[in-house]
Amino acid sequence: MAALLDGVDRITIEVARALIPLLLFFWIFQALYLKLPRVYVANLAKGILLAFLGMVLFLQGVNVAFLPAGREIGEAVAALDQRWLLIPFGFLLGFLTTYAEPAVRVLCYQVEESSGGSIGRSLILYTLSFGVAVSVSLGMARLVYGIPLLSFLIPGYLLAIILLLFSDGEFVGIAFDSGGVATGPMAVTFLLSLAVGVAAGIEGRNPVTDGFGLIALIALAPIISVLALGIIYRRTRGEET
Repeated sequence: MAALLDGVDRITIEVARALIPLLLFFWIFQALYLKLPRVYVANLAKGILLAFLGMVLFLQGVNVAFLPAGREIGEAVAALDQRWLLIPFGFLLGFLTTYAEPAVRVLCYQVEESSGGSIGRSLILYTLSFGVAVSVSLGMARLVYGIPLLSFLIPGYLLAIILLLFSDGEFVGIAFDSGGVATGPMAVTFLLSLAVGVAAGIEGRNPVTDGFGLIALIALAPIISVLALGIIYRRTRGEET
């Protein structure tokens, strides 16, 4: 039990430091401009309290479970003789992690609501999950075969720029927001620690120079996948008209 709560005081202080400025900003606007009813403010205060407790519990769980688990799994898989298995293993973990990412769910809901249901949340969710899965598998291939990070990033961003010219305009903003959303707490905590563990477990790899960089690939993948989806939508609409 002591190990489970180790460091919770530090996390509580960090979360409080992050939320207090936002609270002060709200209270200033409430006093000067908003003048919201007391019932609304009371419900808002309860929601903020729940968010505070949720962030503390989540970050504590990340430090106690996700970070060490990801690193240990990475080192264990890297110790296998058939290291090529890291590539499909990374694909599976990338898909599942993105599918479970809370920020991705929020984005998918907002897209469906803002588009009036013409762009379904499930379609965006599976598109993002598949894109991140591919990027994580490429990240694992980079670690296994020692491929430089720029060999993926430069062609990837050039491809994204080219896809901008052909994708449906409604998907451009969604695509670039998806890149930030996909690199949420699940991806950063688990997949990054996994990559560092893999780099530490492969002889000749440096956990700092080789382990990091996976998040850059994860941020790029949703942009490409959503822009590609926009091209499909654009062609579908053209055929219908």
